[in-house]
Amino acid sequence: MQNKAFFYHQLLFDQMTLPKSLLLQYKSLGITENEMVVLLHIYRLQLEGNRLPSIQELSTFMSLNEPAIAQVLRKLMKDGFIKIEQFQENEVMHEWYSLEPLWKKLYEKEQVVKQQETEGNLFLLFEQEFGRALSPIEIETINHWIDDDQAKPVLIKAALREAVLMGKLNFRYVDRILNEWNKKGVKSVDDARKVSQSFRTHSNTQQSSAKQQKRDTSVYYNWLEGENE
Repeated sequence: MQNKAFFYHQLLFDQMTLPKSLLLQYKSLGITENEMVVLLHIYRLQLEGNRLPSIQELSTFMSLNEPAIAQVLRKLMKDGFIKIEQFQENEVMHEWYSLEPLWKKLYEKEQVVKQQETEGNLFLLFEQEFGRALSPIEIETINHWIDDDQAKPVLIKAALREAVLMGKLNFRYVDRILNEWNKKGVKSVDDARKVSQSFRTHSNTQQSSAKQQKRDTSVYYNWLEGENE
């Protein structure tokens, strides 16, 4: 029983490090299960010192035959996931499978996913503040800020919060804030803090405090006093 437990212990510690995002994103990258297993074996063998495993070597660990593995390798190279490169060692030129294209595609995919999540949260934040679903024109306006004006989502969020605190909850006012910040070269929330007071002072749309409807802003996050996200 102790020998079995020791074997399990050894089994658990005989591991290799693998990016979790590869397992989560390989399908969206267009990598099939067979291609994934070939990539994993190439990665494992390279960690063990075999930088250019042969088709015969790969076939010993897989249920695919050699012609099928050769076809998988050709497709991986054609799709830009691996490439054969040369390196010099002890004045001798060697070849190896470079997985750098795979890591690059994976990194770019991660950035796209994060950007989509950020933008999705941005649309959700607008809907929460407006208390309703956004109209197609309003969605197009937000996309225009992101794609055409190159406004950072964190600044769009800050402009929305400013509009909420000022009691000017409409897209025209948010757009005016973003335009004002753009003119003044605002690139971060910290920059926005520095010009915000000037913007409020010169805003001809701000109502006088005597006529302004009393508003409880305690439930809103005051981005001017928060941390730079």
